[in-house]
Amino acid sequence: MAVSVPPGTQSRAGETAAVVGRRERKKLATRAAVREAALRLSVRHGVENVTVEQIAAEADIALRTFFNHFPSKEDAVVAASAAGADAVIVAFRARPRTESVLQAIREAVLVVMDQSDAAGRDHIEALRLIRKAPSLVPHQLAILAVAEKALAEAIAERLDPHGDPAGTAVPPAGPIYPALCAAAAFAALRLVVDRWLDQATGSDDAPPLDALRAEIDQAITELAAGLDRPGTS
Repeated sequence: MAVSVPPGTQSRAGETAAVVGRRERKKLATRAAVREAALRLSVRHGVENVTVEQIAAEADIALRTFFNHFPSKEDAVVAASAAGADAVIVAFRARPRTESVLQAIREAVLVVMDQSDAAGRDHIEALRLIRKAPSLVPHQLAILAVAEKALAEAIAERLDPHGDPAGTAVPPAGPIYPALCAAAAFAALRLVVDRWLDQATGSDDAPPLDALRAEIDQAITELAAGLDRPGTS
């Protein structure tokens, strides 16, 4: 039986969706502006010398608006790192089901790494700041905890045979596997990026991306081979 729709209902629904879409885009744009302002000022003056009021002024927003997006200046500074982790998870979900979990993680990281845009540069700047400012480390760890949980959920979905459109057989994995794999992957990536940044020739230079690819490949190979090694007599 056909259901009649009152005249004008569809157009009003479309207008509402457009308004919601604009609001969301404006919210995301404001958040990005605050994040960039916090990072820019912290790089210029040092995290400890920057105030929330200065960040709000730099982003041209009210102080209350700042706290609508971030609970502290430290959270605003490391937000670029969170954006990088989110991008990896999105790219991981988009990888073909024919790839193994670790292979899909590797390819996802390379996809994000090859996006040499402003967000990528901000991510590197945030990582440099975290290395120099111990006060940022707890905030980075909180971000990684959230990212690990999200990646673990994505891994669990990938291993679900009922969610596999190709119907391929998946090797059995224990219930702890998704969380363990996600934690190991992000720990490896954190170590890899740290080693990569150590190769910089200058304080403002980024090492060659080929060096990062090599470090990622080595780390993924080690994880895929298994971490257990025989003891020495």
